[in-house]
Amino acid sequence: MSALTDPHRESFRLSMLLSDTRYRSYTFQGIALAFLIAVMAFLGANLLSNLAAQGLDISYEFLGSPSGYDINQRPIEYDSQSTHLRASVVGILNTLIVAVLACVSATVIGVFAGVLRLSNNWLVRKIMAIYVEAFRNVPVLIWILIIFSIMTVSLPAPSAFRGEDPDSSLLFGAFAFTNRGVYIPAPIMGPGAWFVIGAFIASIIGIIALRRHAVKVLYDSGKVVKTFWPSVALFFLPTLIVFFLLGRPIGLDLPALKGFNFQGGIQLRGSLIALWFALSIYTGAFIAENVRAGIQAISRGQSEAAAALGLRPRRIMNLVVLPQALRVIIPPLVSHYLNITKNSSLAIAVGYMDVTGTLGGITLNQTGRAIECVLLLMLFYLVISLSISTAMNIYNNSVKLRER
Repeated sequence: MSALTDPHRESFRLSMLLSDTRYRSYTFQGIALAFLIAVMAFLGANLLSNLAAQGLDISYEFLGSPSGYDINQRPIEYDSQSTHLRASVVGILNTLIVAVLACVSATVIGVFAGVLRLSNNWLVRKIMAIYVEAFRNVPVLIWILIIFSIMTVSLPAPSAFRGEDPDSSLLFGAFAFTNRGVYIPAPIMGPGAWFVIGAFIASIIGIIALRRHAVKVLYDSGKVVKTFWPSVALFFLPTLIVFFLLGRPIGLDLPALKGFNFQGGIQLRGSLIALWFALSIYTGAFIAENVRAGIQAISRGQSEAAAALGLRPRRIMNLVVLPQALRVIIPPLVSHYLNITKNSSLAIAVGYMDVTGTLGGITLNQTGRAIECVLLLMLFYLVISLSISTAMNIYNNSVKLRER
């Protein structure tokens, strides 16, 4: 018999919102929500009335007017006659570029240093300990300034390469290191280039599937499936086959010294490299401690049991220890990724034009629209932070241990 037709079930009354424990919590939550909405509405109305009294209003029309300033690092086409909106987009892309690069490299450095912190070699263990303690106890802004200063002082100016053999001025004939930044080849996309990119993505997916299959076979039957050389073949062969079958649709624009500077290719300015490297090694020190703690949280008996089964130390770490340590490592890793994204706002210290330097800096000063610019900045960082948290929580749920 359903609850709706149960004659012994007490009918709902308004007094039950306070007297019945089944509904009381919802009542208090509703009251708190209504109070919060009222407070926010009051503050918003007060802000609008004060702006109106000063002859001001909130408007985003300034985003459509010409910006009137240049940006040194431009991932997309931009000039001084572009709109403030496009300048903001350039700043957002610059922020995302350095955040993604720093998150990836900080993870690699952190995992590598964290594992070596537990090495049986005394010298390696102490060197990693010095790295962790030195970098995580000095503010990241100091490291940004130090690395940027080293790059601008130690590397030669482009004019220093004048009169030299063009090949001798470039590393492998394709890379130039100067105090203005690093010049690398730029891809030239021809007809059919996306098929090559698709083949490369399919190869990566195939490698992941192969490794998962190997792990499944190992857990189910104890049989070791070789994955190294098949992974190497999957990484290179399909892409190269498609590349040559389509007549080499992807070329390279190599940097070349013309006049007093290098032309062509992609310029990675010293400010970008300094910010990227500083965020990576600084956050990597924190990640290394999380990795060390996660590994030490696993019982030694797990490693001893795996060794008794004949597994080598590298496989014990990859197949037994690290998968279990992830439940300890990943939660704080989310915070480190968020800190990297927010610490990228220090880019203005070395002249790297991220979204804080464009939208929150020059655009704000030129237009005087402080409230609008700050609200957009808050919205951007909020969306990015929530996106990172959501993605990492999904991954965390996929790798967490499930009891049978």
